Amino acid sequence: MERFTISLDDQLARAFDDLIRRRGYGNRSEAVRDMIRRELEQDRLARDEAPHCVAGLSYVYDHHERQLAERLTDIQHHAHDLVVSSMHVHLDHDNCLETLILRGHTTEVRALADQMAAERGVRHAQLNLVPVDVEAAGHRHHHTHSRPKT
Repeated sequence: MERFTISLDDQLARAFDDLIRRRGYGNRSEAVRDMIRRELEQDRLARDEAPHCVAGLSYVYDHHERQLAERLTDIQHHAHDLVVSSMHVHLDHDNCLETLILRGHTTEVRALADQMAAERGVRHAQLNLVPVDVEAAGHRHHHTHSRPKT
C-alpha cells in the first residue's frame, strides 16, 4: 500500500471530519479512498472508457397513466439481456416506484434508462452506473463475472 500526505487548512479539515463522521467512516483514509474511487469511475464514464457496467435505475410513475405499466414492462422485455431484476413498490394510490438492476454495455444501459425515463408519466428517474471489468467465468456454466474496476 502506498502512503501519501496532504495538507488542509483547519476549516477544511474540520468540515471533512464532520462529513466523514456523518457518513459513518472510521477514519480519513477510507473516506479518501472512496472519494478517489468515485472520481476515477466518474472520469472513466465521462471519457467513455467504461464499456461495461452494472447499474440501478429507479423511477416513480403514475400507474393511472394510460397503458404506462404495460409499456414499461414491454421495454424491459425487449431489453431482457440487460435487465437482471426488477422490484415494484406501491407508494400510494397513484404512484409506484420501480427499481431495475441492469448489467451490460454502458451505452446500452444508458439508452435503456433514457428510454424508460422518457415515457410519459415516468418521473424522478435516476441511473446509478458502476463501471466493471467483464471476464469469462471459466466455469462449466456459461456466464460472465463483473468486477468493479476500483
